[in-house]
Amino acid sequence: MRRRQRRTQQDRINLTPMLDVVFIMLIFFIVTATFVKEVGLDVNQPAKPTRVDPEKRTIVVRITDQDRILVAGSDVDVRSVRANIERLHAENPEAPVVIQPHPNSRADTTVRVLDSARRAGVGNVSLASG
Repeated sequence: MRRRQRRTQQDRINLTPMLDVVFIMLIFFIVTATFVKEVGLDVNQPAKPTRVDPEKRTIVVRITDQDRILVAGSDVDVRSVRANIERLHAENPEAPVVIQPHPNSRADTTVRVLDSARRAGVGNVSLASG
C-alpha cells in the first residue's frame, strides 16, 4: 500500500514553473508593445474653413498623382519650385501658399515642396487635404 501512495505523489506534474514562464513572457510582450511608435507627420488643420478675400490671391501649388508639380497652373520642376514661389510672392506679398497634394502622390515630394515654400520666405504656408 505504501508503494501505491508514493507512486501517486510522484505522478503529479508541478505546473508552477510553467506558469512562471508564461507570466514572464506576458510581461515581456506587454512592455515591448508599449514602446512601438508610429512614424508620420503632424498636420494642424483649421477648425473651420477660413474665408479668403478675393483681392488676396492665393499661390496654389498642386502635386498630381504622378508627382508632377503645378505652380499657378504651369508645370514646374521640383528644383524650380522655390524660384516660382519667390516670384509670385514678390508680386503679392500678402498671398498665402496652399499646397494641394494628390492622395496618391509621394510624401517626400510634398515635403520638398513645403521646404521650398519655407525657404522662399513665405510665412503663411498651408497644406490642403482632399
